[in-house]
Amino acid sequence: MIKTSYTLEQLNERSAGNMVGYLGIVFTEITATYICAKMPVDERTKQPMGLLHGGASVVLAESLGSIASWMVLEDHTKFAAVGVEINANHLKSAREGYVYAKCSPLKIGRTMHVWDIKITDEKGDLVCASRLTTAIIEKRL
Repeated sequence: MIKTSYTLEQLNERSAGNMVGYLGIVFTEITATYICAKMPVDERTKQPMGLLHGGASVVLAESLGSIASWMVLEDHTKFAAVGVEINANHLKSAREGYVYAKCSPLKIGRTMHVWDIKITDEKGDLVCASRLTTAIIEKRL
């Protein structure tokens, strides 16, 4: 289960000064079974044809899955979650507004987590379906 003791403010503060913050990704909801975020479809996240860049969707998906794995860890001083595989099916384009992502666990194991991330547009249509696998590793001192 995802630890709900973390606040949206804490998650969004972790985004400052890195790719998550630069792309305007904002965490919007935390529950015991999923977390959500939104990302603008603007000059930072569009490709030259004016559509949402598939890479931006992947950044959104990996950001949610990675932070969700981090939230599950028992001891942040000893362990870290690192992405080892992501896939994304880009199913529909988006040209403006926001896209919304919901990240839910498929498997939370001792050494591996697998996350399902669905990205929708403002109408609720599925834009991207993604799956992220993270490895839980011992931090090197």
